[in-house]
Amino acid sequence: MEKWIECKISDIGTVVGGAPPSTKKPENYENGDIAWITPKDLSSFSGRYIQRGERNITEIGLKSCSTQLLPKNTVLFSSRAPIGYVAIAENAVCTNQGFKSVIPNEDTDPIFLYYLLKYNKDKIESMGSGTTFKEVSGNTMKNIVVSVPQDKQVQEKIASVLDAIDEKIEENERINNNLEQQAVVLFRSWFSAFSLSPNSPRINSEFGEIPEDFEVVKVGSLPMLVTDYVANGSFASLKANVNLYQEPNYAYFIRNTDLKSGTFGVFVDQHSYEFLSKSTLYGGEIIISNVGDVGSVFLCPKLDGRMTLGNNIIMLRPEDDHLRYYLYIWFKYLQGQALIQGIKGGSAQPKFNKTDFKNTSILIPPKDILTRFHETVAPMFETISQRQTETSCLTDLRDTLLPQLMSGELDVSGIVL
Repeated sequence: MEKWIECKISDIGTVVGGAPPSTKKPENYENGDIAWITPKDLSSFSGRYIQRGERNITEIGLKSCSTQLLPKNTVLFSSRAPIGYVAIAENAVCTNQGFKSVIPNEDTDPIFLYYLLKYNKDKIESMGSGTTFKEVSGNTMKNIVVSVPQDKQVQEKIASVLDAIDEKIEENERINNNLEQQAVVLFRSWFSAFSLSPNSPRINSEFGEIPEDFEVVKVGSLPMLVTDYVANGSFASLKANVNLYQEPNYAYFIRNTDLKSGTFGVFVDQHSYEFLSKSTLYGGEIIISNVGDVGSVFLCPKLDGRMTLGNNIIMLRPEDDHLRYYLYIWFKYLQGQALIQGIKGGSAQPKFNKTDFKNTSILIPPKDILTRFHETVAPMFETISQRQTETSCLTDLRDTLLPQLMSGELDVSGIVL
């Protein structure tokens, strides 16, 4: 069996914090080419290797504060708001104060280190402190005790098992993104440029000039169920009748955060599921976030069990299946997204309500064109759904193997690199 040793994180890598250049000085950011990462950049990041965040900084910005340029293969670990986002730097990057990143020593495999920090996330989080929000200090991070194989080759073997699974997950995501973008390109051609109706007379509308056989209607007039979690009762009755569980139970409770991550780990019991009968999910519904992260749009996956809609999202279920992918792309990418942003309100927490949503306008093409579009893109979305199912199984496999491999329970001596 391989020899494992207990050591501090500082024994296997150098722990480095970050800092933000002043946003009051434009020269710190304008036309910058140095990748700058914040925890927000990792909030919707599903891969392992990150190249850059939403913003870059300049050389002046880098020198203006205590942030450091971290080398390729540094493992980034968010240490506040929230604790536990993990990614590997694909190239040199720097971070704000929300990270305690680890530059691996020569004897530490960076991919192994990535999985080691993911495995120890809960332990690290439990050692955070603070009143407004918990934070892990640099000194705390350095002194956290972990168990690692003494032989770097054993680390590489462990990493290779998990790496192969994540490679397949990331490949599925790349293929799915490509397929969806193909559908979006077709949508833009047919329903923005009206390439199928080049000679049709035009009429004026709130969306500009459109072919006369297209029509503008209110979302609420479509033959479609528009519902949400609170349609099932008052907040008091929901609190009294809905019980959430972190372990498998009668049905999945589908939340915005689950749809973003592709990981579904919250459940309800049978009583809760039956109480929430007005928002049962079957798969294929369009789901839109209407509180907080307003405007995130998803197609509900078909999971291996019953499903019910979570809070802070609305669900659309058109009676005519030919509308499904048209509505999904309309609201996620095009005019529909702009209309959603236009009806949101709230200062502390952005949101919109179902009534305002139903009163937004939508462009509807003739039935024959809508049917043709559906028949063209449906195979693409069916492939996406199949790959999502495969990804869900791979994610479960990876999450099962992770603690067994990182604790030394599974022997990897037979693996040939």
